[in-house]
Amino acid sequence: MKIFTCQDRLEDIMTCIYDAWAEALRIGHDQVQLRKEPVFQQTMFDEYIHVDRDCGKAEKVIRSIRRDISEEAYLDVYYATLAVQEDALQIIYNFLRVGFAVGKTVLEQYSNPHVMRMLELRRRVSNESHHFREFARFQSMDNQVYVSHLEPKNDVIMLVGRHFADRMPSEYWMIIDDNRKTACVHPKDGSNYLRYLTDSEFETLRKTEDYEDSYTKMWRTFFQAIAIKERENYVCQRNLFPIWKRKHAVEFTIGK
Repeated sequence: MKIFTCQDRLEDIMTCIYDAWAEALRIGHDQVQLRKEPVFQQTMFDEYIHVDRDCGKAEKVIRSIRRDISEEAYLDVYYATLAVQEDALQIIYNFLRVGFAVGKTVLEQYSNPHVMRMLELRRRVSNESHHFREFARFQSMDNQVYVSHLEPKNDVIMLVGRHFADRMPSEYWMIIDDNRKTACVHPKDGSNYLRYLTDSEFETLRKTEDYEDSYTKMWRTFFQAIAIKERENYVCQRNLFPIWKRKHAVEFTIGK
């Protein structure tokens, strides 16, 4: 078995699919597997092949999906590349095998397990993105830049950033993924872009959560004022806003 591995980035993933597919045409699709790095435990009798990004190859894969399957199928694939699941890359590959065989009707193949696993991946990523759009909290730095820290399981900050680009188009802001040390940066009246942070940049930006302004205090006061003690339901609250998502929500840092 040949196992192709790559970094967890879109261009790397598409290049990995390209190289694995080319090899599969020679030895068979069942003789190749794909995994995201890092691979923590390698098997003894398999051959591991690291793949570096190649923008040309990545563009060919993306263009083929859009042309030979559909735009909607590519959107599903894109969402799946953001998933944290260890086997996400293999799920994408299996889905594409079905998609290139049947064309644009692939998303209607609900009885196919490879299609259903792909749709499940998209649902998970989409749901988490939607959740963090509701619960992202921005803090102002000298009324010039707004910064929000998140720690999502899936790589959703660019999806979250797309939401705020429509609502804060004339502000400087950034959304930082503390797990991956990446930032979705939005310049004033510009377009979002992804920035991979160095360790020193990340440590500097972590300190932004120590900043407080009048709006931070007003939000905390509002959060306490609207609460009805007799109607407190911590079980329901944890279901709607799980504890692991609260780390960067200012209303839950009262008294710290």
